[in-house]
Amino acid sequence: MEHVLVVDDNREITDLLQDILESEGYQVSTAESGEQVLDMLRDGLEPDLVLLDIMMPNMSGYELCASIRRDWEMPILFLSAKGKAVDKVVGLEIGADDYITKPFDAEELLARIRAHLRRYERLRKSSPSRETEKEGSSITVLRFKGLEIHKETYTVFVDGQKIELSTKEFQLLTFLAENPGIVFTREQIYDRVWGYGYGSLNTVTVHIKNLREKLEKERTFIKTQWGTGYVFIGEKL
Repeated sequence: MEHVLVVDDNREITDLLQDILESEGYQVSTAESGEQVLDMLRDGLEPDLVLLDIMMPNMSGYELCASIRRDWEMPILFLSAKGKAVDKVVGLEIGADDYITKPFDAEELLARIRAHLRRYERLRKSSPSRETEKEGSSITVLRFKGLEIHKETYTVFVDGQKIELSTKEFQLLTFLAENPGIVFTREQIYDRVWGYGYGSLNTVTVHIKNLREKLEKERTFIKTQWGTGYVFIGEKL
């Protein structure tokens, strides 16, 4: 039974979401604050997905999402009344996998939850466990001049120095690096990395900008093809 953690300071919303999710066979835990969520995770709670509100007291959903991303790996979906494009861009930039506005359609919400659970399950199956890695199993590494991308461990090195990337930054870089020399439009990148053909394309631009700031000190890895999109031009070893 897949486990969903619902985080919202409005008890009516958490009760409604719990009813919807449990009727579909999900195990559901609820929390009313970011501090409570972090305590639950540190105590060993292992949800398969987090459904997260933004406007909460003391610790906002944005802050909580960033904290979860530093130590845990699971799908995070924002469910918020903040529906402006900039709110969605910020949410995705911080590390959320999706952004759904209130009021929401229950069937669409369930469809998105199922899609993200399937995607993360495929990622888990395709990646060796930490114990297996320790035992010396082969790790897929994409190597370019001055750049190494370790796919299974989600780590990146530039000139031997480890670079901290968000989950989406890593997935974006890996997608481009696995397709060197191919120009992709923002629409194509958004569809392949975020998994949906809708939403604000500005999040692609923001993530590309952040990647360049973190990676490109001495050389260029991602080139803008003006009027078209972006292309990875790293020199493969």
